[in-house]
Amino acid sequence: MSSVEMTSRAASKADSAADELPILRIVDVWKDRGRNTVLKGVHLTAQRGQIMCLLGPSGAGKSTLLRTINAIERADRGLIFIDGEPIGCRPMPDGGYVRISEGALSRQRAQIGMVFQNFNLFPHMTVMRNIMDAPVRVLGMTPPTATRLAHDLLVRVGLENKAEAFPRQLSGGQQQRVAIARALAMSPKLMLFDEPTSALDPHLTGEVLDVIKTLAGTGISMLIVTHEISFAREVANTVVVMVDGQVVEQGPPSQVLCDPQDPRTRTFLAGSIKDPAGDAERKLLNPD
Repeated sequence: MSSVEMTSRAASKADSAADELPILRIVDVWKDRGRNTVLKGVHLTAQRGQIMCLLGPSGAGKSTLLRTINAIERADRGLIFIDGEPIGCRPMPDGGYVRISEGALSRQRAQIGMVFQNFNLFPHMTVMRNIMDAPVRVLGMTPPTATRLAHDLLVRVGLENKAEAFPRQLSGGQQQRVAIARALAMSPKLMLFDEPTSALDPHLTGEVLDVIKTLAGTGISMLIVTHEISFAREVANTVVVMVDGQVVEQGPPSQVLCDPQDPRTRTFLAGSIKDPAGDAERKLLNPD
């Protein structure tokens, strides 16, 4: 066998091994706030390209878990890996881990897209500048390249005619779509959505969910905290239910939402799947 063939096979094997790594692995993560333990030994794994929806009652720790994944809040105990790399720390020769510098942590965060409840756009920047800012400042992208990228992303979220508008001139749904485009501009390995429609009026919710549904078909890995159970059933590969800081159930939507095994999941769904006519639970469990 020639050296070229050997090198090619070795590279192919390395690429295959990398593809088999989970995009997200959470190992025994705990988080305290004063006397309140918000996360209680969370274990979770998401595969590359997976769409995972995280459900649960208010105060279950869902948003806190997202914030520990990109180290906006540091976990008190446990480890989080993105594409095999520990977030917020590095391994030591003795098998332990030590925290990394803020500069190194910022470089890691650049690989993790985050869409917040309240948009968090820069009010003094146009839509175009909001999207261009991080690729130019963090990735060193040239302004012409960043401009082309921002325009392509605005087309993708249906806002190409709003490039020179300021956030105050947009509806809440439009602002959230810009926030999604801004996160995508960094070509993240993983996208995190923290209740992306919770700050929107009901009639604006659909336009944001439609954009996320479109993204779900592109192969990007996503972890979505949502209260939209019908959306989770339609989009997710995996549904995870958290209660009181713990993952109590996970699996395909057809199993978790239609035949939950844990009584805490059944209690949560019974209190969540309601509508004025009282038949939403029937529709969910027996969809047309």
